[in-house]
Amino acid sequence: ALVGASLGRPLAPFVKGPWRAMLELAPKGGPRPPSPMERPQVHAAEGERRARVALLAGCAQQVLAPEINEATIRLLTRHGVEVVIAREAGCCGALTHHMGKERPAHASAKANIDAWLKEDQREPLDAVIINASGCGTTVKDYGFMLREDRAYAEKAARVSAMTRDVTEFLLGLGLASPQAAPTLAVTYHSACSMQHGQKLKTQPVELLRAAGFKVKEPGEAHLCCGSAGIYNITQPEISGQLKARKARQLERTRPDVIASGNIGCITQLRTGTTVPVCHTVELLDWATGGPRPAALA
Repeated sequence: ALVGASLGRPLAPFVKGPWRAMLELAPKGGPRPPSPMERPQVHAAEGERRARVALLAGCAQQVLAPEINEATIRLLTRHGVEVVIAREAGCCGALTHHMGKERPAHASAKANIDAWLKEDQREPLDAVIINASGCGTTVKDYGFMLREDRAYAEKAARVSAMTRDVTEFLLGLGLASPQAAPTLAVTYHSACSMQHGQKLKTQPVELLRAAGFKVKEPGEAHLCCGSAGIYNITQPEISGQLKARKARQLERTRPDVIASGNIGCITQLRTGTTVPVCHTVELLDWATGGPRPAALA
């Protein structure tokens, strides 16, 4: 994007292969600055504090859709949860791990483990919350990834045991009564990393229904949308075929909006359908008192 700007013209027409696919996935107008809410800090719970959690702000999500973390923080604090954005926590390591780059992937994992356990030592955490299921699957796997590391095996297993997807955690906490149930038909797309990786299939749907949405599920719900970590970059042709197939199934349900719990899927689907696509937490936040999701504007 920076090179294109320096040329005074879009770069995408001159780029081929996986790098063109990457450019096409970027938001219009280029990457966005991270939200101030995502900086290291503590977001106080509203009312009586019911839990204290650390939230992974992530990396790609901060520039592709910072509104997801903003909605997550509002949603959790509204439900009495103190949310900590830990200093020195960063990328979960998933993408480098997918590429077989074990050393940087493990370095990311260790940095997060250190950051979260430091917060837990300062004041106990009830959970580490992840709102991107691709990241969640990786963090829940830290214990296995570092099982042979004498210095980190035990700490990694502890962090993995503490990790929860935001919908998994919120369902256990209990969703507040909707302030004004939106009469929208929501088709839920379950990311592979959510339903196959973490074995979480019903939690997001239960929460959306509790929030007042009419929830539908598409045919072939078990199939991938083609995002799959870096697959849409390394294998753009097959990824595009999967995206088109998934979009057809989603559109057949005639939804007002498509919801998913993974930034990779959301970004992929937005390039394959004209139906608005947003994160599950954005809809839950809206239903319980937050702003209308930007995708529905």
